[in-house]
Amino acid sequence: MAKPRFQRRKEDRPAEITAAAMSAFAEKGFAATKVEDVARRAGVSKGLLYLYFKTKEDLFKAVIRNFVSPKVDALIENIETTDMTAGEFLAGPFLKFAQSIPKSPARILVRLLVSEGPRHPDLVAWYWENVVSRGLEALRTLLVKGVRSGEFRPSALDNFPHLLVAPVVFSMLWKQLFEDQATLDTDRMIAQHIEFVLDSIRTTSS
Repeated sequence: MAKPRFQRRKEDRPAEITAAAMSAFAEKGFAATKVEDVARRAGVSKGLLYLYFKTKEDLFKAVIRNFVSPKVDALIENIETTDMTAGEFLAGPFLKFAQSIPKSPARILVRLLVSEGPRHPDLVAWYWENVVSRGLEALRTLLVKGVRSGEFRPSALDNFPHLLVAPVVFSMLWKQLFEDQATLDTDRMIAQHIEFVLDSIRTTSS
């Protein structure tokens, strides 16, 4: 039996509020966004918003959980459960993940963290702990798997898995700063980067 409309509406409210917050943050930035603005966009009262999110910082974290964390969580789970070789995974699921990020809401959140992060170090630390560090550790695990299996030779990537995501970060910055001056095919650039990396670390026997 379908739930009454008011019950479905109540369950939908957190998602509606975080979607409204995402729009507000993208338009005005974190500091300039007022809780009242988010409540108005979501069609709820300020008091009701505070029932779900105690502070604006909590609201920002909820936006990250809704728009960024699911992609990272899915990538980590895939790395932990895949039957693919490390190279197959990097050229397949990881490549698709990397190509999707510069076109996703993540680019807006990264822009906000870059521009406003120095004034909100607690949010930067939270993003590092819950998103970036987890993703890097998963990539390190994948690279170690490739070395142990004899597919990859030891390389700088063992210490710096950051190199795998460097073109993703570059692509996000490019789209924010230079897209009107020169269009960059980020999908192709990221694919070429992954191919270049794999060519440089594969053993002759793989």
